[in-house]
Amino acid sequence: MLSSTADHLYWLGRGTERAENTARMLDVTYRMSLLKQSVAEPHHEWRAMLSISGLHEDFDARYDEPSAASVMHFMALDENNPGSIYNSIYTARENARAIRGAITSEMWEALNSTWLEMRRIRAAGIAEDGISSFFEWVKERSHLSRGIAHGTLLRDDIFRFLRLGTFFERADNTARILDVKYHILLPSVADIGGAADYYHWGALLRSVSAFESYRKVYRDLITPKRVAELLILRPDMPRSLMAAMNEVNRLLQEINGPRASELLRRCGQLHGELRFGTIDDIFARGLHEYLSEFLERTYDLGDLINTTYFWSTDEWPATLPAVAQSLKMPSSSQLMA
Repeated sequence: MLSSTADHLYWLGRGTERAENTARMLDVTYRMSLLKQSVAEPHHEWRAMLSISGLHEDFDARYDEPSAASVMHFMALDENNPGSIYNSIYTARENARAIRGAITSEMWEALNSTWLEMRRIRAAGIAEDGISSFFEWVKERSHLSRGIAHGTLLRDDIFRFLRLGTFFERADNTARILDVKYHILLPSVADIGGAADYYHWGALLRSVSAFESYRKVYRDLITPKRVAELLILRPDMPRSLMAAMNEVNRLLQEINGPRASELLRRCGQLHGELRFGTIDDIFARGLHEYLSEFLERTYDLGDLINTTYFWSTDEWPATLPAVAQSLKMPSSSQLMA
């Protein structure tokens, strides 16, 4: 397979997954902002949303304050924000257009129709009573895209690179949500165990479609330690770090390649630490510290994927395509700055 084809497939997967993840975070943040149990500081949830995405500096340069309306527009429809839902869907469609011969016609039609509808929505705007419906539409289109790919593509490297982008993006996103929730949304010790704490942890679970799974597994009150265990270590939770890295590790082993030894070693090391880790060890070390290191390591792993399969060390990142640059997430230190 040409490295350029693999590159387009990888970023196609990441773009589609990011659109869905952004919709999930915005939907839950919007619902939380309407609750009386929200924290006292105005717009605190929206500031946290920007911190999760690592886009707070870009937002502050263009908007006065992180109100519901301004953050929703910036993260959903702003064509100048490379991490917006609008641009994530555009990214996925443009990557698919570049490799139409490598994907099935059903997959292309789904991605193209999603982009055309996204353009219509942006032109018309999102009515206040249609906000949740818009986010549901984004999630459904992402599910449709993955379902068509799973049901129509051969299980070859085309399928593997597409899935690699999806699960790599998912691992990064889940770690960011959990880290920022724990680090930012509890501004004082007095909030721990209170009503605001309960609703925030419940909102976090809903943002990764894990609320019902939590109830099924633990059948008890929502506690930070159990939420962390579910979203970090449980392999049967689809959006956990363990489940995502299971797929990333397996896909990289199947793709392999003559220059992949260091990539496989680093990925296997990270995967092994998740597989044999315990939640007690993680909390003894510090949840924020653990997640910050995980984000740093996945960031470096993403760079290594690019230099191993897509671009040589001399070419990258100077000639990295704009679409890849636009979807690169900041490091953990930048995230929490």
